[in-house]
Amino acid sequence: MTEENAWLRILAKDPGHSERYVQRFRRLAAQGRDLGGEARFVDALLPRGARVLDAGCGTGRVGGLLAAIGHRVVGVDLDPRLVAEARADHPGSEWIVGDLSRLDLPGAFHVVVCAGNVMTFVAPSTRVEILRRFRAHLAPGGRVVTGFGAGREYGFDDFLADAKEAGLTPDHTFATWDLRPFGPDSPFLVAVLSLA
Repeated sequence: MTEENAWLRILAKDPGHSERYVQRFRRLAAQGRDLGGEARFVDALLPRGARVLDAGCGTGRVGGLLAAIGHRVVGVDLDPRLVAEARADHPGSEWIVGDLSRLDLPGAFHVVVCAGNVMTFVAPSTRVEILRRFRAHLAPGGRVVTGFGAGREYGFDDFLADAKEAGLTPDHTFATWDLRPFGPDSPFLVAVLSLA
C-alpha cells in the first residue's frame, strides 16, 4: 500500500474540506485576527526584495503578506482550490499547483517557508525528499523556515533528524512564531534551517 498525503486523504473523504478551510481564514481575517505572525518572522530574516518560496502555500496567507511588503513570492500547493484562492487574493505573485516531493523550480530562493503544519500532512516516506528539494532551491546563505504543532504524528526530534539527513542544520528553534524559546515540552516547533 502506497502512503498517501494526509491532505489528499481528507479531501477524498470530504470534498468540501478545502472550501471550509478557505472560509475559515476569511472569517478570521474579517474578525481582525492577527494572521501575519509567520510572515513577520520570515520578513525579519530577509533583505528587501528577496525571493521567497511559500511551500504548501494554501490560500497565500503567508506569501501574500510577504509579497505585499515587496518580496518576490512563488507559492506551491497541491490543492487546486487553495491555489485558486491565492491567485485571486494575491495576483502579483506566482501560485502553482504542485507536489512538494517533486519540487523543481527555476532559480534560487532566499527563504523557503513551510508554515501551517504542512510537513505533518505530507506522506511520511516523502519527508526527507521534500526537505532535500527545499535545500536544493536555496540561494547561497538561504534558509528553510518551517513550523508545525506537536501531536500530529511527526515528532520534533524526527523532523530534525530528517532535516539533517537532507543536508540541513538548525540555526534556531523556537516554540512560537513570536520567538518564545523552544523546550522539551513545547507544543509547537519553528525551525530555521540552513545548509549543513
